[in-house]
Amino acid sequence: MPQHNSVVKFISKREIDAQTCRGLQKRLHVTENLINRLGLEKELEGHTGCVNCLEWDSKGRYLASASDDFQVIIWDPFLYKKVQVIPTGHHGNIFSVKYMPETNDNTIVTGAGDYEVRVHNLVCKETTRVCVCHASRVKRLATAPDQREIFWSAAEDGIVRQFDLRVKHSCMKNEKNVLIDLRSYMGDYYVEAKCISVNPIRSELIAVGVNDPYIRLYDRRMIKPVKGPLTMSTLSEDNLPQGCVQYFVPGHIPCRRDLTEREMRQYSATYVTFGPNGTDLLVNLGSEQIYLFDITKKSRSLLIKLTNDNKEISEPLKGYCNGMRIDNELPLKLKAQLPEHINALKLAGNNLFEKELYSKSIRIYNQAIESYPNSSVIYSNRAAAYMKRDWIGDVYAGLRDCLTSLSYDPNNIKAFFRLTRCLYELSWYEEALASLNNFKEKFPSHAKSVACAALEKDIKNKLKNEGIEDNDNSPTVRTEELADISAKEMLWREAAKDYVLRFYGHCNTTTDIKEANFFGSDGQYIIAGSDDGSIFIWDRKTTNSIRILRGDSSIVNCLQPHPTYCMLATSGIEHVVRLWSPRPEDGHENDQEIKEKDEVASTNQLRMRADPFDMVLMNMVTSNSQGSTTYNCRTS
Repeated sequence: MPQHNSVVKFISKREIDAQTCRGLQKRLHVTENLINRLGLEKELEGHTGCVNCLEWDSKGRYLASASDDFQVIIWDPFLYKKVQVIPTGHHGNIFSVKYMPETNDNTIVTGAGDYEVRVHNLVCKETTRVCVCHASRVKRLATAPDQREIFWSAAEDGIVRQFDLRVKHSCMKNEKNVLIDLRSYMGDYYVEAKCISVNPIRSELIAVGVNDPYIRLYDRRMIKPVKGPLTMSTLSEDNLPQGCVQYFVPGHIPCRRDLTEREMRQYSATYVTFGPNGTDLLVNLGSEQIYLFDITKKSRSLLIKLTNDNKEISEPLKGYCNGMRIDNELPLKLKAQLPEHINALKLAGNNLFEKELYSKSIRIYNQAIESYPNSSVIYSNRAAAYMKRDWIGDVYAGLRDCLTSLSYDPNNIKAFFRLTRCLYELSWYEEALASLNNFKEKFPSHAKSVACAALEKDIKNKLKNEGIEDNDNSPTVRTEELADISAKEMLWREAAKDYVLRFYGHCNTTTDIKEANFFGSDGQYIIAGSDDGSIFIWDRKTTNSIRILRGDSSIVNCLQPHPTYCMLATSGIEHVVRLWSPRPEDGHENDQEIKEKDEVASTNQLRMRADPFDMVLMNMVTSNSQGSTTYNCRTS
């Protein structure tokens, strides 16, 4: 059924189409028209500290917010008033609040910086359980829609715990509630659990993000909870059997040879969540971008060996780099003339590329690929734009595009050469040389070109320098660090799957609670906050940013969509909760909208690449100029 943006068209079609009738509410939840009209509806005032977490109840009647002021406020978002103020008893910043399912939304749980997890009955207005099992800050809680008595916690002590409200709890008796002790596999590498999410369709699957770039997906049916460690210096029992976990990671990060294992901590997952279909896993990665993974997709190594065979890209090279897994099983298709409207998009993108407007050209290529996903030339052109723009992850994205381009046309000479250039820029010099040799054999008339000779010289110089470094017998810092990691952990990393989609433009470096979420019943839009105080909205299909709204004077951390209405609740450094909804089409300008999407995105890329000390100074200047208070919810 074609996409309609008009509510009137939807309602009219409902009268003659039973399928439309059944899916009307789902289709009208969030539409392009509603997104384009999204604006600030109301600011809810009541907290006296940063609002660190938001949670809608199951029916969307009430909104819970929790703050650095140690309180939870239950709001009526339609009357803009407080329904209940809960003095939680915490004496540390509250980082997570959740409604327990199937309790008529009368029970909530909270986790905070005081290491405690607390259960609160809203009817009795009392705290019914206090859990002090954790030995560090509790960063996230998770519930499952089909589990009314069970919830999970992720804390910076590196432990994920499972709590069962049916069982009497006593933290002092060393209860068997440790589901995952990440420290058991990480050696001396200090690991912190930062975020957690339960699959809404398959509640046996739990995603965990930590202070490294790997996202862990566990099948809890295979894991038996064990007793917790008596002290932080002792470890829990190894209770993770073979096959119970799958790792995910953006493929370019593990192969960065310039990073030590400790330096990779900057790539902490600040939020993980599943899409409505249960197969999409969305991750907001600190100091990086937002990535969408498909948990069902079979993936293969991206490191490949190119041969002279015109029909296919040969099987992947094995054992070279950990974490490189993407789906490279794309069908080969003969070249065909582009449809007229797709060719027009290609020409428009090429024109912007020639003007060095690389972000704008990528936007156009994204649109073309979404409408016509089997054009070798458009993938190759987008790869060139990625390489020229060179934002975080762009060269690797260009490499992926080159592979896709060659899968549709193995004789695309530009894609082949760009593939080699990408491998070189990613410091994969042996693979780059092998690719270049294949290029010269496949296209002998270009083997002695200036570009080919220059690239070959660069690659061989790098390999020569690497050889000198390899002759030094002293182990590298990263090698020593990896030696402490368990064999299980190394195997899990080597089998990690790569991302499907990438969303960029925001900045995520200053806080470790920054969320990213799906917006719409089909997850058709992606939303996230940013260190520049903006709310970003991306079209999921094209990955283009379509709206940027000013959401906070400093930083937007939290974004939670209403379960059935086109309404969005957000919060950040300011002490208010903001509600966003479609505004009337009365011709008034939206004061919160930021028009210069590419300029904002470019500035945020510079922010993420800046020296951390420079970022602190920049934020201090911004804070002073805007009269903001100190950030109590900064990263640890």
